[in-house]
This record gives sequence, C-alpha cells and structure tokens, in this order.
Amino acid sequence: MLKKNKLEMLTTNEIRPAGWLKRQLEVQAMGLSGNLDKIWPDVRDSRWIGGDREGWERVPYWLDGFIPLAWLLDDADMKARAVKYIDAIIERQQPDGWICPCGDSERKQYDMWALFLIGKVLVGYYQCSGDGRIEQVLYRAFRNFREHINRNTLFNWSATRWYEALVPIYWLYERRPEKWLLDLANLLYVEGTDYRKLYQTFPMDKIEKGKWSYTEHVVNTAMALKAEALYSRISGQDPEELANLMLGVLLSRHGMAVGHFTGDECLAGDSPIQGSECCGVAEAMYSYEHLLAVSGNPVWGDYLERLAYNAFPATVSPDMWTHQYDQMTNQPQCRNIPKEEAHYLTNGGESNQFGLEPNFGCCTANFNQAWPKFALSAFMKSENGIAVTLITPARARISVEGTEVEVETVTDYPFDSRAVIIVRPEKPVTFELEVRVPGCAKSAEMEGAPVTPGTFHTIKREWREAAEISLSMEFEAEFRKRPNDLVALWRGPLLYSVAIDEKWVPMEYCRDGVERKFPYCDYEIFPMSKWNYAFCDTNVTFHKNQMGEFPFDPAVPPVHIMAKAKEIPWNISRWGVCEASPKDRRPLGEKAEIKMIPYGCTNIRMTELPML
Repeated sequence: MLKKNKLEMLTTNEIRPAGWLKRQLEVQAMGLSGNLDKIWPDVRDSRWIGGDREGWERVPYWLDGFIPLAWLLDDADMKARAVKYIDAIIERQQPDGWICPCGDSERKQYDMWALFLIGKVLVGYYQCSGDGRIEQVLYRAFRNFREHINRNTLFNWSATRWYEALVPIYWLYERRPEKWLLDLANLLYVEGTDYRKLYQTFPMDKIEKGKWSYTEHVVNTAMALKAEALYSRISGQDPEELANLMLGVLLSRHGMAVGHFTGDECLAGDSPIQGSECCGVAEAMYSYEHLLAVSGNPVWGDYLERLAYNAFPATVSPDMWTHQYDQMTNQPQCRNIPKEEAHYLTNGGESNQFGLEPNFGCCTANFNQAWPKFALSAFMKSENGIAVTLITPARARISVEGTEVEVETVTDYPFDSRAVIIVRPEKPVTFELEVRVPGCAKSAEMEGAPVTPGTFHTIKREWREAAEISLSMEFEAEFRKRPNDLVALWRGPLLYSVAIDEKWVPMEYCRDGVERKFPYCDYEIFPMSKWNYAFCDTNVTFHKNQMGEFPFDPAVPPVHIMAKAKEIPWNISRWGVCEASPKDRRPLGEKAEIKMIPYGCTNIRMTELPML
C-alpha cells in the first residue's frame, strides 16, 4: 500500500512563476543552464545521445533542471532541445529494458545511481509534456533493474542514494499497482545505506584533512534528509524523524550561519572558512520540498526558503553563467589556491573561484534544478483545498471539487514583508486555503488579524468571486551567536554580509578539451574595499531599494542594512583566505556605518564578525 502525501506537488501545467522569481528563471535560461548543451562537451557530446563523453550523471542532472525550466517559461526552443535529448535516450534503450549508456560487459561495474536519476528526469518530463512513451520506457527499465539488482547489489553512489529511485518507482506504481514495484522499493531500502543507524551510532563530528567518505559526503547527506520521508509512504514510519535526527547533528556540529551545513567535500565542521558544495545546497532544497509535501509540516518551508533566498544564490553569479564549487561564509577573496596550500578538507584549490566547472563538473550540471523545483513548490494541493506553501511570486491553476481555481501570490518577499494572495474561482466553490506563515517573522497578520508564524493558517469559506488575502509580517534584526565568539546578522528571511566592492579577473583557457571563455570563463574575485570589520553596536537601520536587472546583484541589492562597526586587524593569507576568527580584535579606527547586503547577493563576503 502506498500512502498519499499530506500535500500534492504541482506540475508545470498548473503553475507559473511571476515577478522577481520569473525574472530569476529567465536569467537562468539566458545563462549556463540554458546553454550547457551548446558549450559543454559532457552534455553536448554525451554517450546518452550517442556521443563519446560522460555517460553517467551529467546529462540527467542537467535535464532535471532544464526540462522544468523550459516548460515553466514556455520556451519553444528550450522545449525542442529537451525533446531532442529525451528522444535520443529513449531510442537507445536496449531490448531488455536497460537504458543507461554502457556496453553489456560494463553493466556489472556501472553505478546504478544514473538509472535513479534518469528515472526522475523522465517522470518530470512526462509531467511537463504528457509524452505517452514514458510509462512503458520506465516500466521496462525498472523491470530490468529488478533482475539486475538480484545479482548486483547496490554499491557506491547508488547505495548512498537508493531512496532517489523511489520517486520514479512510486510514479509507476500509481499507474500500474503491481506488487513487484513495492518489493523493489523494499529491496533498495535493505541494500542501501541505513542513515538512521549511521546517525545514531557513528561519530559524525570527527574532522580529518584528506578523509573522504560516501557516508559523510555533503551531497549524499543533503539528499538523504528525505530518505525516510519517501520510504514512509510504504513503511508507515514517521516521515520527519530521520531528517530531524540528521539536522540535529549537522547544524550543531557542521552548521553554517546561513542555516546549511559544511562539506568540502565531506562534512567539514563549523568554521566560516570551510565551504559547502553547490550541489549540496540544491539537493537539500529538493529534500525539503519532499519533506514538506510528505509531512505537511510548514517548518520544511522555512528550511527551504532559507536556502533558496540565501545559500543558493550566493553560490552562483548574479547572471548565472558561473558558479562556485564551494561557498564559504567568510570569503573576502575568491582565488585559485595551489593544491598544496588549499585549506579544504578534500577539495582542490580552485573550489571557491567562479567558473564553468571549478574543482569538478557535477555542480555544473546539477545546480540547474534548484530554482525550477523551488518555483514548482510555491503551491501544493491539500486534502481539502489549496496550500500556499512558499511565499514567492507565482500563480497556479488548480482543480478543486471539479472547479478551476486560480491562486496567485503577489509579493517582493523575501525583500519585502508583505504579500497578497489572490483567489479567483471559475464559479462558486467551498474549500480550505492554507497559507504558510514564515517562521522567521516576529509577528504576522492576515486580513488584519494576528496569525502565528511557523504555521499554516487555514481559511475555509465559499469562494464566489475574486478575493484578496493580505499577509503582513514584522521582521526584527537579530545578531545570532556563532562559534569562536562571532555573530551573524539576520533580519526576517535574509542573512546579511558586509558589502565589498569587487574586481572580477577573467581567466580564459582550455583544459581537457573544454574551453573556458566569456561569459563562461573562470574568474578570480578581489576586494576593492575594506572587509575586516567587527560590529560595535546592535542598532541597525533597514533600507528597501529598487530591484536591478538581476534579483541577487551585489551592485543593486533589493534591500540593505546600515550597521555600526570598527575596522580590526584580520589576517588573510596570500591566497585570500582569512583567519577563521581574528586573533587581534583591537579597533583600528573610530565607529563607522557599514553597508550590509543580503548574503544571497554576495560573491565575496564577510558574514560572521566579532561583536566588540
């Protein structure tokens, strides 16, 4: 038996982005995501479509974001290019159902994580296009996999990411409720990594330079947050228990000021100069989306928004042509560090420079999923109506009791504290509208009456004609304590960092047959203004600005805060890595006002500072 989720996710046929969110998706389409198949050999010439380049995760990773992006923007050219890839993949499915691009002799050594990933992609493509071929393609592929797994148990990435296969398996079961599909899901649970045992028994706080482990890999960890939530649909167990257990460990021992956890490449402690991989942020967002849908608990919307509005935009350039492999909380420079001097635990020295594929190419393909899937999570169907699950500008058309209802959120949140939810029924209909009130608000009102932050507020009525529901929130600036006697400044949904003038130095070259040239060349970024500050007063002033061409642009931030600080002597290496905590905190001058901008608007930044 397959239990229903508390909330049902929507498809690109039901939802559209609006406002700044639509603009962000347009920026993504004009950037690397929308052009990767034209410029990057691992996608352009992949074995998935008959070429000779990488035939494992990179094309599926890219399609996982490119497909919903194309349909959310209703872009005919992007849709046609997506169909070209899907057609090529389907055409190469073997007679026995095997779909991954490898020879028969390679199958035993082929890591089946790629099947789980292409399975998710094909489900997403069906939800966009309605392509009638997909059900049979996936049915044959997983029939083949059921026989394959009897002789070849899960290993490496497929073992630590087994739960990702549940997405296409459940989708198939809902169309063909055959027992073998749920048996396969149970077998994956048995053969895959048991994260509950891992977090209950294994010391997850031992930091060692050079240590690499599948079980402590930051992307595997981010994915695994949803493992038991997905499996709970057949096991009946608490869908949130494992995620809460994991986050209790991760945020207390490896927590970042931004509300994520470090990993460069594996869990890396709580220092502000240890990084976290771009893929890990995107995958944590996807995990929180499933946790929200499966459990219906609004707290997962808070976790999701925290990453979407802070950590994710900070790890890609404002024009979305380049990205970092690792983002750091305090990174006054982004440099290519010689390998022998790199301070990361396992990653290379180019990890925090912006570029096409710094350190490794997985994030180049995988960061594409974050914004499109976030947009698809703005609304969900509830048991008794419609849930406004995220506060972000978007609209959806949903059938409720056989009646078409359009619901739209008009807002500049997280850069503003107000939102209006507009409900337009095709004809009179009674249902519940559940609006998630962000937990970051100090207080909130809906339709002029107090509501509780961190909850779903339910409005049940007969909706006869267009109605507007106003949500207003009060945000409070807060200096949150961090390790090493540092603090970080939050206001509502946004974390703030010191605004630093930037100088971008392009590096155009070719390596392993892959060109880096403008606008997708690599860059080093240097500070052109002071960054070595300590707060000296808790009084701050908030300012709202006009949004620029790019929503997360440090040159034109939609909001900023003026805070009082003093310059201090903060040591920095010749490769641009500052001390984790300044040893000398003597002021170098008088109190001054400094500009703090949203963390998500920064490329170089200082976020955790002393409080004098």
